[in-house]
Amino acid sequence: MKKINWQYALGETLIVIIGITIAFSLNKCSENSKDNKLRMAYLENLKNDIKTDKKALEDNLQTLIDFQKEAREISPFLNTNAQDKMSILEKIFKISPLIEFIPQDITYKTLINSGDLKLFDDLKLKSAIQKYYSGDLHKVMKAYERQEIIHREYLGSYYIYHSDFDKMANNEFPFDDEKLLKRIIQSLGGSYSIQITATKKGIAQCDSIIQVFDKEL
Repeated sequence: MKKINWQYALGETLIVIIGITIAFSLNKCSENSKDNKLRMAYLENLKNDIKTDKKALEDNLQTLIDFQKEAREISPFLNTNAQDKMSILEKIFKISPLIEFIPQDITYKTLINSGDLKLFDDLKLKSAIQKYYSGDLHKVMKAYERQEIIHREYLGSYYIYHSDFDKMANNEFPFDDEKLLKRIIQSLGGSYSIQITATKKGIAQCDSIIQVFDKEL
């Protein structure tokens, strides 16, 4: 019977174990490197998305301030016999468009739907991301929803049923039921005030989370 060289066999076994351990370590390092690159790519894209949100909010802020000013100047003329009532028509038409805010959340949705949120093991960073998209943005959107309701349910309907723009050819005021129009304009003025406050907070929240990202990048 051939004698087994236990010292040699043990040495071979150790070599195999060490080889497997090194292979696992290299594979783990490779996976960690890929995860880190993916994490950084997410951070960069999230930062760019939020910078886009901030720019949109900043643009909206000035428009909202202008519209609020116009609404305040329109109201005193409505439901009165003011001789220069025609002068407010341009202001009425100016504030008629809906001011929208559509957040850039594709990267965040991808992060959630893919399960890649687990890449962010820093609880503070993860909480900041979730707070912005699930909390802060929701509050801003609710403020904008108020104006959307006024446009959809009241202003649009008013233009259909209480206006005759052919009158303008004879320099006549094209709207009837001015009392209703005045209430709608005043409601819009209130919604602008709420939106301005929410928009300012939204801009500040964008700055705050961008600073968090800058520390990670």
